[in-house]
Amino acid sequence: MQYRQEYAEPQTQFIDAQSPPEPTEAPRSRRRRPRWQKVALITFLVMALLGGGGLIAGGLYFRSINSGIERVDAFDGVPEESRPEVVAQGAMNIMILGSDSRDPENSSGSRTDTIILAHLPKDRQSAQLISIPRDSWVSVPESPQGRGGKDAKINAAYAWGGVPLMVQTLEKFTGVRIDHVAMVDFAGFKEIVDALGGIDITVDQAFTSKHSLNPDGRREFVAGRQTMDGATALDYARERYAFAEGDFTRIKHQQQVIKAILDKAVSGGTLASPTKLNSFVRATADAVAVDESMSLVDLAMQLRHMRSGQLGFFTCPTTGTGRMGTESVVLVDKPKASRVFDAVRRDSVEEIASAVK
Repeated sequence: MQYRQEYAEPQTQFIDAQSPPEPTEAPRSRRRRPRWQKVALITFLVMALLGGGGLIAGGLYFRSINSGIERVDAFDGVPEESRPEVVAQGAMNIMILGSDSRDPENSSGSRTDTIILAHLPKDRQSAQLISIPRDSWVSVPESPQGRGGKDAKINAAYAWGGVPLMVQTLEKFTGVRIDHVAMVDFAGFKEIVDALGGIDITVDQAFTSKHSLNPDGRREFVAGRQTMDGATALDYARERYAFAEGDFTRIKHQQQVIKAILDKAVSGGTLASPTKLNSFVRATADAVAVDESMSLVDLAMQLRHMRSGQLGFFTCPTTGTGRMGTESVVLVDKPKASRVFDAVRRDSVEEIASAVK
């Protein structure tokens, strides 16, 4: 994976219901910014979980991997006075972003297709992953370059102000202070899954992907449990047009794939094989960029006992879709969302789950 640490100049015409209005130009920063490739998942957490097991045997190896991970200046220009206060000392909240340049709608790399707020409680005995639909209609703060400052789809914030404006937007929307940022280059996802020898997924319903990595752009998925290689899993996690619920179904599939990766990554077969372990860890490290202060090695040590059964997967409450002017958007259920994120702020794990229902 090669990240260019500068904002990509958006050139795509945002004409569908899944995309924000096209910005005319994107902001620049003092430091280089990453050029993303598609749909982000939380392979950073996979790295952390697997790293915990490997650290017991070889800390220096994983520290060398950690030192080579791309860094981004995620909080540059974010005004401290506008940020939420820390309510629960010791808990950690991580904003996870991702995009896919192979999406036929996205040629600029300036959109973020996946937004996840990951909450790690103080006791580090679990993790709550809250997906936020990319078309959620929210208030976007104004960037230092004068972009934003109005209601829009949440993923417009990245196009208008990069990662710092995404931090500001998510903090304003949730009232949760973001401690760290992780970005995943989903183009590296294929190599991650292949390094594991494939993952097991149960497909609920048969469907056809018409935006596949196959030469003809099509892939047939049959219902039932099956082992997917990297290309198949990528097609499965990125497809949304085949479903009536569109991006909501894609979010469910992404969460399903995350769990499958974690299950396979911490299996005895991976941990016991130096070759598989090395291939997987290096593939994951190549697909991840994090903020300048995050240490995946330290995080791995904190999460080394966690398994996929201790992960809670949720989606920000919504009332469905609607229209704002000419745009088709996702409408947030504000009362329910407020209860969810208040529970996150207070580090109340039980209340997070009950508030989403």
